Amino acid sequence: MAPEREGGRERATAGATAAGRGPRTRLDQPRPPRRRILPEWDPDAFGRLSERIARFIGTGRFLVWMTVVIIVWVLWNIAAPSELRFDEYPFIFLTLALSLQASYAAPLILLAQNRQDDRDRVNLEQDRKQNERSIADTEYLTREIAALRVNLGEVATRDWMRSELQDLVKELDAHRNGHHDRGVFPAERSPGRDVDDR
Repeated sequence: MAPEREGGRERATAGATAAGRGPRTRLDQPRPPRRRILPEWDPDAFGRLSERIARFIGTGRFLVWMTVVIIVWVLWNIAAPSELRFDEYPFIFLTLALSLQASYAAPLILLAQNRQDDRDRVNLEQDRKQNERSIADTEYLTREIAALRVNLGEVATRDWMRSELQDLVKELDAHRNGHHDRGVFPAERSPGRDVDDR
């Protein structure tokens, strides 16, 4: 299309997409990073922290410290002078603190369990692959041993050689004792027969 002239300036006809563009963007260059409103955190680091907290909550040390804190709290708010008490008898602030601790402890424990489940799943997958490799190796070795047994069946064994030699010795003994029906070796045959064969 030919460019249009308006007031001495050349203007190319712009499509609908070009009209909506602001500053010129290049496709061969990456976009600048967007600013995020929320702070970024490493989920793996957060998971490790939650596992540490969950492990600590599951220890006897935590139970002892929590029991000591609760006993001191109750004794302080009962026995201390009334000006120094910060949580009177129904202990509403103590109940709030324990509820808050429980509300944070439950998700942290669940997060730690989820991470442990992921690790167990990866370990199970690796164990399964290792078992498959072991089974394949065992089947290969079994086939090789079976092939060796088949091939050894065709090889002359010591017992077979011994029985064959004993049979030959018996035939030689029979030949020496007067049974001249046939010779075992061609050299033991009578010389007349060799002459006739020629």
